[in-house]
Amino acid sequence: MSVHIVYEVKLLLYSFLTGAGLMMTYDLLRIFRIFVPHSYIFTGIEDMVYWVYAALVTFSLLYEQNDGSLRGYAIAGVFIGMVLYDKIISKHFLKLLKHFQKYFTIRIDRCNRKKQSKR
Repeated sequence: MSVHIVYEVKLLLYSFLTGAGLMMTYDLLRIFRIFVPHSYIFTGIEDMVYWVYAALVTFSLLYEQNDGSLRGYAIAGVFIGMVLYDKIISKHFLKLLKHFQKYFTIRIDRCNRKKQSKR
């Protein structure tokens, strides 16, 4: 196989992994939102900061791996990696977390009731 083809395949693989990593980061943000509810303004600010971060990470991938040349398949690879991670892993993981959120909330309520009854 040609060295150039191997290089292009590695770039595509790095693109998939970057996309999956970005969605994993967004899942951490979603988990934070599940357990610490806050207003739409803060949610918007968090999303804006996340997308600036995502743009910088994608730019960094292109800069380090491809000398800053814009490659359509690399951007598509990031997008496909994000979609695949979201559909395969994230969907089921967040359902599980939302199920545990109910129990976590109940335990917090019980602890708060115990503290208030001691006063």
